[in-house]
Amino acid sequence: MTDNRGEPWAVKSMDELLALARAMEQEAIAGYVALAERMRHEDRPDLAEVFEALRAEEEGHLGNVERWIGRAHLATPPAVPQLPPMFDDEGAFLVAPELLSSYRAFSTAVRNEERAFVFWTYVAAHAQNDDIRHAAERMAREELAHVATLRRARRLAFHDERNLAVSGAGTTPSSLEARLSQLLEERALRSTGKEAEQLAALASEARQRSRELLVPPLSPCPSLGAVSDRVAGGLLPLCQFLLDFYLDFSDRARNEETKLRAQELAGSLIRCLHAVRAQG
Repeated sequence: MTDNRGEPWAVKSMDELLALARAMEQEAIAGYVALAERMRHEDRPDLAEVFEALRAEEEGHLGNVERWIGRAHLATPPAVPQLPPMFDDEGAFLVAPELLSSYRAFSTAVRNEERAFVFWTYVAAHAQNDDIRHAAERMAREELAHVATLRRARRLAFHDERNLAVSGAGTTPSSLEARLSQLLEERALRSTGKEAEQLAALASEARQRSRELLVPPLSPCPSLGAVSDRVAGGLLPLCQFLLDFYLDFSDRARNEETKLRAQELAGSLIRCLHAVRAQG
């Protein structure tokens, strides 16, 4: 999916929203089909299987959209005019297959779902009526669930491929958010103009989350383990680690209030990741 941050889609009707949702899923399916075929051609059946699984996941998402179209009594939603490419294989189709891995494949899928989440939040923010806003918010929630599913798969792939040493220091969400704020401030000082302003705003949001996480605190999630020095020292790795934590915590929440809180935190981290990656 391309970066539509500058000019978010101004969706004018439910027909158009559903057509856009269908087109996004169809393009993702086509992307994974092509990648799976290339992996088979390059004698990498292990990765072909991964991309086939991702294709099947997207086909499930498309099925949900098609059922929604059916309930809306739309025979065929209108075509989306001049739709730019939305699926991004992040170079996986061009890089030598020896350099690919299951972890990288799932990482590509995760980032596509994250971009879709950000996209639908923009659509919701610019909706022209409540029906479109509610539908876009529903799509954003579904994308967030997809992110959580794929991140779990990516973690498994990561642990299969690497065994990193970790330390147990500073792994509370509040302290990690404070560290994230510091890293964002440092990046802001090295930037100029709008980029510096955006990074400073993200740093302020991280500081606010750090304070809010003190009362009441979120308990550590054992499934994520401790955070390594390498993760705590890098802006993108730390963003990703915190996002994993919040999504994992949401999965294990015992009440709706806690679950929604963790999901809101995850949404904030996805937006932060998206902004930092866009700045390079």
